[in-house]
Amino acid sequence: MKNSRSDAYAAAGVDITAGYRAVELMKKHIASTRTEGVCSDIGGFGGMFELDLTNIKKPILVSGTDGVGTKLRLAFLMDKHDTVGIDCVAMCVNDIICGGAKPLFFLDYIACGKNVPERMEAIVKGVCDGCIQSGAALIGGETAEMPGFYPEDEYDLAGYVTGVVDKDKIIDNETMEEGDVVIALPSSGVHSNGFSLVRKVFDVENADIKSPVPELGGKSIGETLLTPTRIYVKPVLKLIEAVQVKGISHITGGGFYENIPRSIPDGLCAKIDKASVKVLPIFDLIAKTGGITERDMFNTFNMGVGMSIVVRNEDAEKALQILRDAGEDPYIIGEIVKGESKIELI
Repeated sequence: MKNSRSDAYAAAGVDITAGYRAVELMKKHIASTRTEGVCSDIGGFGGMFELDLTNIKKPILVSGTDGVGTKLRLAFLMDKHDTVGIDCVAMCVNDIICGGAKPLFFLDYIACGKNVPERMEAIVKGVCDGCIQSGAALIGGETAEMPGFYPEDEYDLAGYVTGVVDKDKIIDNETMEEGDVVIALPSSGVHSNGFSLVRKVFDVENADIKSPVPELGGKSIGETLLTPTRIYVKPVLKLIEAVQVKGISHITGGGFYENIPRSIPDGLCAKIDKASVKVLPIFDLIAKTGGITERDMFNTFNMGVGMSIVVRNEDAEKALQILRDAGEDPYIIGEIVKGESKIELI
């Protein structure tokens, strides 16, 4: 790449040599995500991955894509860029695990106003951290420098994941029935949803978001909000191997009211005990500061529950122990009853 330089392109605001420098800085992080299936190196025109179908009789590929959203504004304001990549991976892999799919490989896309190699490295390091947490390999990506389209200090970040599940083991809620229980997996915070409302409530563009806040245990608003999204892949895969999992919901934008019903079949309802939900302090502060009703809070945020899982009542204690052994702090928040609303918070 030593001979690849365009003075005319540089005059237009695109420094292709900075792109090469960024890739060099990223390589050590990308290498840390490599798994046995990876068949290509970074720098080619397409990422290649060999499927290992051992013990998978009817392989079904499952794909997901998502971005970080306006949470990125907090990264800009805090000048902290090494965690939003985890969010990007989490939003994708947490979705496909709901169907029982094991993540295989990940691709990222970063569009920016100015390619600052060290900043790109920090972003991709976060992506790689998320890939390691989920067992996926980062096999490719794209960095697009777009001067005049994005401000120099801003960027957007999106990702794509492909996973695999045996067709006979897809989690599809067909066996869900009255009497099953709903288990909650705690979130790490706001995760990556509802930030348009969060930014408005805290007026993050003008307020002091870097000073300690007593209600947040001495952490600042900015630090708390930038806490990366929790990745649930490995604990859930262990659970699926041991008990019959009847439904999984990733609690994202739309909160409880939108996401839990997505895993509930017609004629049944997830009856959730609001008092059992371990609401994190950040959500209490959002509600108090913004004067937001409880209904709107549960219809916007995860409220401290990043994922809900439905299992048989007789498997509940075993499921809880498996998840604890995998590093989670699960607890029961409700049960499945007959009903047409699919969710009821009491």
